[in-house]
Amino acid sequence: MGNFFEALLTFCGVCGMIFAAVYAYRSIFVAVGLFTTKVFPKTDRLHKYAILVPARNEETVIGNLLDSIAEQDYPSELLTVFVVADNCDDKTAEIARSKGAVCYERFDDKNRTKGYALKFLFENIERDYKISSFDGYFVFDSDNLLNGDYISRMNEAFDSGEKIITSYRNTKNFDDSIISSSYALHWMRSSRTEHRARSVMKIPTRIQGTGFLFASEIVADGWKYVSFTEDRAFSADAIINGYNISYCDAAEFYDEQPSNLKIAMRQRIRWAKGHLQAFVELGGKLFRSIFKKKATGLERIASADMFFTVFPHELITAFTTVLVIIAFTGLIVFDCRDFIEALEVFGRSILRFAKEYGSHVLLSAYVCITEFRHIKKMKAVKYVWYVITFPIFDFIGYAASLIALCTKVTWKPIPHRSDLSINDIENMKRKASEIKK
Repeated sequence: MGNFFEALLTFCGVCGMIFAAVYAYRSIFVAVGLFTTKVFPKTDRLHKYAILVPARNEETVIGNLLDSIAEQDYPSELLTVFVVADNCDDKTAEIARSKGAVCYERFDDKNRTKGYALKFLFENIERDYKISSFDGYFVFDSDNLLNGDYISRMNEAFDSGEKIITSYRNTKNFDDSIISSSYALHWMRSSRTEHRARSVMKIPTRIQGTGFLFASEIVADGWKYVSFTEDRAFSADAIINGYNISYCDAAEFYDEQPSNLKIAMRQRIRWAKGHLQAFVELGGKLFRSIFKKKATGLERIASADMFFTVFPHELITAFTTVLVIIAFTGLIVFDCRDFIEALEVFGRSILRFAKEYGSHVLLSAYVCITEFRHIKKMKAVKYVWYVITFPIFDFIGYAASLIALCTKVTWKPIPHRSDLSINDIENMKRKASEIKK
């Protein structure tokens, strides 16, 4: 019996080494992202944009988002805001219209994902305005807030020829809890270790839920991404069709993160199921596009990189971790002749976990230091605490992957309760700056 569990440990170790080797190239992105990101030139050419906001019972926050859009330093006559009040039974639609948005109401409790709401919105835009009447489309969640120059900075990227652009995601409620701080550091990690380097190296990055812009030609036939993670499907399909996804570090927006474990697990399980759906739907196409005859070298790299992004590596990591626990337990129960051997086996499992945890802490420290100017000013002990507890984010993801694989997942809303406005954020920044001086 002991030989079986030893073989199981060896198998998991080999899997870990293969994964480390396959994803080792991403350390280049971490290094490049430390020093540089793509900067887009100023432009006098102003494009006409539509701003899309799917909302379900968001009366608490949607007004502040629309105010932050109205306060942009970009000409208001070139911006049209469209809100889809999706199965709402509150004042979301009323508030949206009072703030000058075009609001469509949708009632379909069967098809409840954000993707279906966007599909409905584009159908109405095509009927009433024509999709082609706008140069590009922004997508935001109703809890987002935009810096005053957000659209101007994104317009610079768009005018330079980029067709799909994502932006810098900051957090309203960084210090609500270790859950919200782990989310906040995760989004900053994405910007620092993924988006920045890829934008410089002309390798497509990925869309992550909200805060992005794309050319109208991409949705000429409407919106077709309706899974639990429409952003991942959109990103993968864009790469398959030869589009680049760039990043504008200068365009900053804020959103609200879950602050308790129950809500975080609900969201992460939904994400995990959506990631599996995206891999099943588009993984094969991405893999085949790596070997497409007429593809350039950069296109092959882009397809391979996106394939490894949509590959369910969190699920594989979670599964092999379970196997390691089973193997160690088996060795202790069936193969240890005395207490000393049991301690040795247990020590090996603790060391493995400590190494994994330590690598996550080091990465979060790197992100916290490099992104310090974007983080809410706090006492030093809080920074340390949030860095140490950051691995919670990834460990929740591992557990969510296993749950999503084994259960039926239904869409449920994520509540947003923060009534913080963009002016509140600006005032906090101003006060922090004055204290520093």
